[in-house]
Amino acid sequence: MRNVSISVTEASRNFAECINRARYQGTTFLLHKNGVAVARIVPERKVQAEEGPEPPLAEEPVAGDGQQQSQTAETGPKPKRRDIW
Repeated sequence: MRNVSISVTEASRNFAECINRARYQGTTFLLHKNGVAVARIVPERKVQAEEGPEPPLAEEPVAGDGQQQSQTAETGPKPKRRDIW
């Protein structure tokens, strides 16, 4: 397994390649922004070996899959929550 330091910009431009290298080659990426380490991309098998398996994520309902939109008496329909991504 290999460790690679790259900028956040480079990681964003080559995100799919970083993910594939992490998964298939076991590469860990240390991401830097303005010279400061801010994040890591680590292969899941490495995390599981150190911490044990993570419990499965709970699925959130998707709007429009037969579920009713909630409403309040004063404002009408609640706005959908927007993620920043």
